[in-house]
Amino acid sequence: MMKQKKCIIIGAGIGGLATAVRMAARNYSVIVLEKNNRPGGKIHQIQRDGFRFDTGPSLFTLPNLVTELLDLGSDSSGSKFRFKKLKNVCRYFYDDGTTINVPENPTDFAKEIEKKTGEPAENILNYLKTASDRYLSSADLFIFNSLKNIISSARKKQPGELMPLLKVKPLRTMHNENQRIFRSPQVIQIFDRYATYNGSSPYKASSMLNMIAHLEHNEGAFFPEKGMYSIVEAVYQKALSLGVEFKFEKKVTGLTSKDGRITKVIADEEEFNADLVISDMDVNTFYRDSGRRLKMPRSVRKPSLSSSALIFYWGMRRSFPQLDVHNILFSSDYAGEFRSIFKEHQLFDDPTVYIFISSKIVESDAPKGQENWFVMINAPSTDQAGMQDSVDKARRKIIEKIQRTLKFDPQPDILFEEVATPQTIETNTGSWKGALYGNNSNSIWSAFLRHQNKSKEFGNLFFTGGSVHPGGGIPLCLASAAIVEKEIEQL
Repeated sequence: MMKQKKCIIIGAGIGGLATAVRMAARNYSVIVLEKNNRPGGKIHQIQRDGFRFDTGPSLFTLPNLVTELLDLGSDSSGSKFRFKKLKNVCRYFYDDGTTINVPENPTDFAKEIEKKTGEPAENILNYLKTASDRYLSSADLFIFNSLKNIISSARKKQPGELMPLLKVKPLRTMHNENQRIFRSPQVIQIFDRYATYNGSSPYKASSMLNMIAHLEHNEGAFFPEKGMYSIVEAVYQKALSLGVEFKFEKKVTGLTSKDGRITKVIADEEEFNADLVISDMDVNTFYRDSGRRLKMPRSVRKPSLSSSALIFYWGMRRSFPQLDVHNILFSSDYAGEFRSIFKEHQLFDDPTVYIFISSKIVESDAPKGQENWFVMINAPSTDQAGMQDSVDKARRKIIEKIQRTLKFDPQPDILFEEVATPQTIETNTGSWKGALYGNNSNSIWSAFLRHQNKSKEFGNLFFTGGSVHPGGGIPLCLASAAIVEKEIEQL
């Protein structure tokens, strides 16, 4: 019987878990080394006093990527993972009292926009059609494909298939394009917001990223029946069923190499022989903490980091019918907010506030009649944003924002509070300086400069997760795992 090749995966984030499943399904002997005492990486949960909070990603799109992963191998479990499509994708609140709901149907969304802002519904539908065309033309080139194969893959396309991409003006920013298309500042702000999905600024990121809106509005937003952490639990159980071995509380401290290949991974003085090594660590942290002097690519030597976050988890005494699962309280100065984060590296005085309440759809996430609030603002990925005086000031500004926009004071209803800062995010997840997505996309070249999935220095070293190609967020992390599998196939 042929000896199984040994695959060592560093990190049990969603990218590492997905890669473990894929490699085990290909009959590799897989060991996952994770510095924490549980799987999930940025996807974690807090349970306290009858409340449960998802602590990381809260939006779930392209659920088929999860079910397809769970169906790999002989034990098909994709059908056991259940999720719902949200009838209302999001609810937007503005300082002037305007509230905009986002129904799942794009036509209904366009009608809501026209009713609330006067922006013609036709403009919304045309915009979403363009976003769809761009996504469908580019997904298999840029998202589900390695960077090195983009040009060769594009040559195989028919000219008509690439036409939506040829119409893109990449030197135009997201905001510039949205400003040309829409006349309502409120609508511009809605579509500018999608830059934050990879921790970037709409005033710097390329207009190509406007296609992100397609996933939420055309494909739909979903939610797992048991919350976001159930995605991790499902993939983790799948990996175990395929024979993957997990070693928790094992921090990788070194690598041994020979003849251009990694031969051993060292974790807390224990050595693991390896035929393949796949890192799911934040790539900026990997190069700095792997215990040997690796050749850093320029994007790592001088990283242009994405935004981080400051998050308050509030157990709320009562329910708030005016709020939905996903809620955005927009800043009255969006340009100033992004300037503060990326140029001044400071928290903004009038931040956009995101309130995520999973108990609106998963009733068991909070005691009856109460709610679990995940309250987040964008923060710079610097050590200073986690200082206590900054946290206290931000909390006051959030309270003021809620009072001004929603017309009530949440403070008397907060039963308890837990906080995540850029510092704690870095400590708990290994994200360099708390940057949620590795490097940002504040440049036309950002996508092409993102760290590739295969090492140029070592023939058996690969990278997955949100800090490398194709980017952050659950769908892109799952895509990175599929890309790594294809790269390994070609060895």
